Amino acid sequence: MLATMLCFVALDGLMKHLLQSYSVVQVSWARFFFATVIAALAAGRRLPELMISRMPVLQLTRSSILMLTTGAFNAGIRNVPLATGTTIMFLSPILITLLSIPLLGERVGPRRLGGVAIGFAGALMVVRPWEHGFDGAGSGLLFLLLAAFLNANYQLITRRVRADHPLTSLLYTALAGTVVISCVAPWFWTPPSLKDWGLFAAAGALGGLGHLCLIRAVSAAPASAVAPFSYSSLLWASLTGYLFFGEWPDLWTWAGAGIIIASGLYIFHRERQTATGERS
Repeated sequence: MLATMLCFVALDGLMKHLLQSYSVVQVSWARFFFATVIAALAAGRRLPELMISRMPVLQLTRSSILMLTTGAFNAGIRNVPLATGTTIMFLSPILITLLSIPLLGERVGPRRLGGVAIGFAGALMVVRPWEHGFDGAGSGLLFLLLAAFLNANYQLITRRVRADHPLTSLLYTALAGTVVISCVAPWFWTPPSLKDWGLFAAAGALGGLGHLCLIRAVSAAPASAVAPFSYSSLLWASLTGYLFFGEWPDLWTWAGAGIIIASGLYIFHRERQTATGERS
């Protein structure tokens, strides 16, 4: 899981760099295209077998939501520090708890709802709309909030496609994104240099490798053991932002991140207790 988070943050850093010269559409295309290549190589001779899904409609819906998530996140980090963007994405597990009520019909007790409320308070400290407004960084923060909401829906649907092999889900996600974005990419295309082609390929490879590490993590240990390590991405994002973009989270961002992480871990703890038959 630590390697997963490192790959994903390195991917985010590369995309943030490329977004200074290329459109959101072109950078998103590269991310999905080269991830498709990695997924196909990982599938090997089993590729035809793994392309068959038991629930193709759900897989395509899931892939579409991830495309929108990627686009919104890329649009957000263009004008927002990488660590801030990572912190806002920590809202996704909290939003999953909230969305599971109408979408999955799950019962969420008052303690977890309290954790959700505290998590949103932490997000408010990070976003600070009274300070940023809705231009520049403010609009970037709105895109990131949208990305967190879309990512929560993506993860909820992922729970419903577990009947498929993990590589099947990865192949559908990468290939569907490539096909759809390829239809519009020519209108947003800037010819890349040879160096940038290499960076595009590296971004896609990091995305594909990150997903493969994630598959390995959840196969080797229970989700309850590996999920808390996802918060290590804040450390990677802070270091990447500082070393390559001269960014460092301010005190408000650190405080908000601490509250969001604490609430997320508390909600996760309560969900485990509920799963073992205790009251929620």
